[in-house]
Amino acid sequence: MIRKICQADIPQCVMVMKESFGTVAAEFGITEENAPRFTASATNEERLLWHLNVEHRPMYGYFEAGKVVGYYSLLLLDNQECELNNLCVLPDYRHKKIGGRLLKNAFEKARSMNCTRMRIGIVEENQVLRKWYEAYGFLHTGTEKFDFFPFTCGYLVKDLTKDSGEILYNCYSSSL
Repeated sequence: MIRKICQADIPQCVMVMKESFGTVAAEFGITEENAPRFTASATNEERLLWHLNVEHRPMYGYFEAGKVVGYYSLLLLDNQECELNNLCVLPDYRHKKIGGRLLKNAFEKARSMNCTRMRIGIVEENQVLRKWYEAYGFLHTGTEKFDFFPFTCGYLVKDLTKDSGEILYNCYSSSL
């Protein structure tokens, strides 16, 4: 079940993000030393509480047996745009379509807040993830290399005014 995150859920969300993004870090050689600002290293309760209570970001979790096993937040931008942040699923719960359910929920929530475009940034070298987002209608818009990351940042965008179904199922649709 997907529900809105409340303050009491924040410690679980931190754990989910660290463990989930930790597998990405391990796969692509991202460490706290070479990328201290990467999600697996930089996420903590203080940061998520800031997102929740100061920035008022919409935050949602996928709960199973009362436990957070998946998470995402939305950052509302100007011009009816939003940024999808930190969509993740615990490794033991992957390949059960939880990521797809969270992503579809993010589309619904963004539309309900009058967002017409959704942006996301990913580790560009993670081509499986890029193809997964593209299967949901995201278009790749470019890359950027920062000195503080050992990877390339890839950027994708989705037009939320098109296709209400948005699922372009293929072999990547069950990856998360």
